[in-house]
Amino acid sequence: MTFNQWLAPVAVAVGSITCAGGAYADVAASKAVVDAAKAAGIVGEQNDGYLGFVKPGDAATKAAVAEINAGRRQVYAQAAAKNGVTVEAAGASAFKTVVQERLKPGESYQDAAGNWARK
Repeated sequence: MTFNQWLAPVAVAVGSITCAGGAYADVAASKAVVDAAKAAGIVGEQNDGYLGFVKPGDAATKAAVAEINAGRRQVYAQAAAKNGVTVEAAGASAFKTVVQERLKPGESYQDAAGNWARK
């Protein structure tokens, strides 16, 4: 699945206003690397809407996380501009309304306090 396909149904809700994800480069290879790292407990979903490292990762995983986070940053920036909020608020909203719901059993995420937990 491409990053754009992953985000296509995503609506970043801020108040009652939403902004759906737009078209972005195909990052299927990076997504595959990140999915494997998530399954291994190396990468998790941060409460700010970005990927983060639960454990140290190798160069390929770091590059994949950076690529996906850059795409998310673009989506959050668009949502923020449309909804009159900060990029940070849009990212946090995406985590609460979309990312948490898509977590698979055993994947890591940050709780509200920033501590790593597993679903």
